[in-house]
Amino acid sequence: MKIIIRADDLGYSEAVNYGIEKSVKHGIIKNVGFMVNMDASKHGIDLLKDVDVCLGQHTNICVGKPICDPSLIPSITNGKGEFKSSREYREAKEDFVDLDEVIMEIEAQYQRYKELVGREPEYFEGHAVASDNFLKGLEIVAKHHGLKYSGFDFGDESIIMVNDKKVYLWMDSTTNPNYDPFITLKKMVKNAHEDAYDMLVFHPGYLDDYILKHSSLTIPRTLEVEASCSKEVKDWLKENNIKLYTYNDI
Repeated sequence: MKIIIRADDLGYSEAVNYGIEKSVKHGIIKNVGFMVNMDASKHGIDLLKDVDVCLGQHTNICVGKPICDPSLIPSITNGKGEFKSSREYREAKEDFVDLDEVIMEIEAQYQRYKELVGREPEYFEGHAVASDNFLKGLEIVAKHHGLKYSGFDFGDESIIMVNDKKVYLWMDSTTNPNYDPFITLKKMVKNAHEDAYDMLVFHPGYLDDYILKHSSLTIPRTLEVEASCSKEVKDWLKENNIKLYTYNDI
């Protein structure tokens, strides 16, 4: 089996950054998706400076302000010059994202990523928004720059292709009051595919005012920090001879 554990949302807020930092430096996280448009983006990347972690671009079009002038990308921004919310994407009856506009913002975030990190993203994907044009734009920009694109499947099977390799995405329901990241990890390993990679997507982090006001994902973030750093989890992985892979292995 080939197991990948990815942490999304570096840069979302300072509290999230601290949780991801702990999950990387003292835990099992080896892949981190970086949001580059947020006020806490530089804070987050500075925490992981010189740390051996596979870092990717977690392209975001639903929280905070865009890199581009909002007047140039009206289909994905509101009157305040901020991105339209994830709720607006979920409740929309049709895809309102203009392809040319979203490509402009994706490209701008790619350039900002290189400014902040000093190198190319080791993988390239998007903060989950159910928009065909957003996903199409990500693929176009990734292909143009020769980046390792990691898609998102909104279907039941959650299968994506990375470098022509099949990857199964795993994300348990964090709305379950009994949500336990360790149980989710065990479930993935038990049902792992011999002919593919299996990827568990976490959103580890602590909570601050910004997250409480802008994200519906709260307590599960803290649970994922603790699970990522848990001696019990580390011992279980070792006892079961489970190697954790990165996008660089795909």
